[in-house]
Amino acid sequence: MNSAYEVIIRPVVSERSFDLMAEGKYTFEVAAKAPKEEIAAAIEKIFNVHVKKVNTMWVKPKNKRVRYVTGKTRTWKKAVVTLAEGEQIEVFATQQAAEE
Repeated sequence: MNSAYEVIIRPVVSERSFDLMAEGKYTFEVAAKAPKEEIAAAIEKIFNVHVKKVNTMWVKPKNKRVRYVTGKTRTWKKAVVTLAEGEQIEVFATQQAAEE
């Protein structure tokens, strides 16, 4: 992979991902072929934090239907990144503070 922005596609915004933020864990959609080391380096470069651990998983497709046509959603790779103690990603921190 060339750029950190090609490795990290988007943050995952869900109730579960917001609950994990309290533990210092942040969830991202990442490039399919990106290894854990590359994901950690990209997060450190983009957000200027220290990554302690990276867990990756494949999100399987779900069946969806639009009227009479059935299909599936796409398969994508998800990474849960654990940051060093006391660090947080500011983009999420401001959203979390606004909700409280």
